[in-house]
Amino acid sequence: MAAKKPRTKSKIRVAHELPKRRRNAIQEAMAAHRLEDRPEWDRSAKWTNTRFYRKIIKPGTMRTIHLPLLETNLGDSWPIPVTIIHGIRPGPTITILGGVHGDELTGPSTCTHLLSNTFTDPGKPLDPMQLAGTIRIVPIVNLPGYRSKSRYFPDGRDLNRHFPGDMKGSTTRRVAAQTWKYLFSDVDAIVDLHSAGKGRSNMPQLRANLAHAGSNILAKAFGIEIILDSKPPSGSLRKAAIEQDIPVITYEGGGANLLDHGAVKVAMHGVLNVLRSLRMIDGNPHRPRFRMLASGSHWLRAGEGGLLDMFVSAGSVMREGEVIATISDPGTPGITVDVVAPEDGLLIGAATNPFTAAGMPVGHFLPISKHLRLLSDQIDENGRFIVCGSQSDPVWREEKDVDEVAVDGEWSGGSVDQEWTVTKEVNTEKGDTFTDNEEEAEA
Repeated sequence: MAAKKPRTKSKIRVAHELPKRRRNAIQEAMAAHRLEDRPEWDRSAKWTNTRFYRKIIKPGTMRTIHLPLLETNLGDSWPIPVTIIHGIRPGPTITILGGVHGDELTGPSTCTHLLSNTFTDPGKPLDPMQLAGTIRIVPIVNLPGYRSKSRYFPDGRDLNRHFPGDMKGSTTRRVAAQTWKYLFSDVDAIVDLHSAGKGRSNMPQLRANLAHAGSNILAKAFGIEIILDSKPPSGSLRKAAIEQDIPVITYEGGGANLLDHGAVKVAMHGVLNVLRSLRMIDGNPHRPRFRMLASGSHWLRAGEGGLLDMFVSAGSVMREGEVIATISDPGTPGITVDVVAPEDGLLIGAATNPFTAAGMPVGHFLPISKHLRLLSDQIDENGRFIVCGSQSDPVWREEKDVDEVAVDGEWSGGSVDQEWTVTKEVNTEKGDTFTDNEEEAEA
């Protein structure tokens, strides 16, 4: 029998929508980068217990440990669950986190699904008896913000503007220092999962400083098309990590206070791709048809105030002059103002709140000057770009055979919703009409 020819990998097209100066800086950084020989990751290397917050985790085991966000003797220390999956073999250490902003649910949902039996049972992708290296999964970092449905900590500050923190500073700075010490300072990679802020929604996208070689490699390993070259803001987790030469990427998808299952699917798709690329779990990473490395996005703002009627949603591929939204004012009927695409591009974020005022953002727009056809070849019937990983079935909803059980009984009141609905009855003796609730009260 003739031997099979080795399968060749299809080449991924790289579409640059970057200024020449920035492109040169990225190329220089990648050329100077040398992959390190990490003998401690070799399968023959010695592999022992790991420690987290004074707790020991043995190889081939999974353990959830509660890390207090504040070291206090009085008051709430806000302990958050951190699950450590310590593999049976040597490998990298990676932190996957969500909920830095308490009202963003894409990260918490993704991390929760990753920790389900579908992924951690024997033989599954995150089975510690098959894993190489160590994974720290933190579904919710900003626990008090999550409980109050707020982006911020109780002192009104944004955690993602106070890294690496200060143990003697404000509440938020102390939390940043605590989480930096235990979750981030000693890892080989960080995947930070986010959503858009309140009143907006983001299409699935990555943000990374592509001139930092480790983050560049990590971003490409995630396996989606749109990678925004973004220098991290001061005080952000990304900036603190890059200053310590730790590869870090930020995923954005969905919006605040809502659960976008498509964004969750892409996030899980990307996380598993990263783990495969690092050779922590079995299998080859899924690769997109192309990667678009882009920068120069800007906000489209309302010129007038009123009610915002969005014609398109985040992820829409736009041609110059196409209408994105209209603004009308119920107090001045008959007058509307259009918001149009200033040039060809991609709407990477869109407003979801219909109430707007002059100057408020309507959409986050990424101009595409050279490679719009790549996007146009991959859109759905509504003109939205189809992100790699968004079309697959939710892998956390694995179908299983279920035993059917018959339960004898009758519906209370004669129907399923009888106890919820209010019906009227007539007292024939007195001619009175009353509701079920009134009858019970009189009885």
